[in-house]
Amino acid sequence: MSENFVLTVTGPDRIGIVEEVTRLVLVRGGNVETSRMARLGGQFAVLMLVSTPEGKGDGIDADFEGLAGRGYKVAVGHADSDAESHVGWAPFHIQVDGADHEGIIHEIASLLARHGISIEEMDSESAPAPTSAAPLFAMRALVLVPPDADDAWTAGIEEIGYRMNLEIDVEPVADDEPSED
Repeated sequence: MSENFVLTVTGPDRIGIVEEVTRLVLVRGGNVETSRMARLGGQFAVLMLVSTPEGKGDGIDADFEGLAGRGYKVAVGHADSDAESHVGWAPFHIQVDGADHEGIIHEIASLLARHGISIEEMDSESAPAPTSAAPLFAMRALVLVPPDADDAWTAGIEEIGYRMNLEIDVEPVADDEPSED
């Protein structure tokens, strides 16, 4: 049996930070089950689901005090094994592209929340257009739609695209494509 923890570390980007974090996990006999890491505006962010053998996770947060003492923000929490199951929920990809402006993510997240749709993954970026250097927005998301949801959410997404002048594509995940539950 194992214990699962969610570990987040944010702080100044530097060579070796991933090695140090994973070494601290490994010292406890732990394993990184899933992770997301990114450099964001000169800061580095680590988000990991870590498993340790039962009883080996006690005090894991103390292992990261050295990082905290060097200006990193560290949070360790038990992963909820009783988390809501999404068995039977339909996975969809949402792709958004267009001119960058305030409120795009909020509009979409608000609509999804109103329809009880779970955001499993979401990545976004803003980059200059090749010729004009005007900021372009791109977002990719994987969402899980409950079995009792009606199609009003897709009409709402289309309305957001029209109103905010965005190209938004919503596609069901193919049966042979892996999805995260």
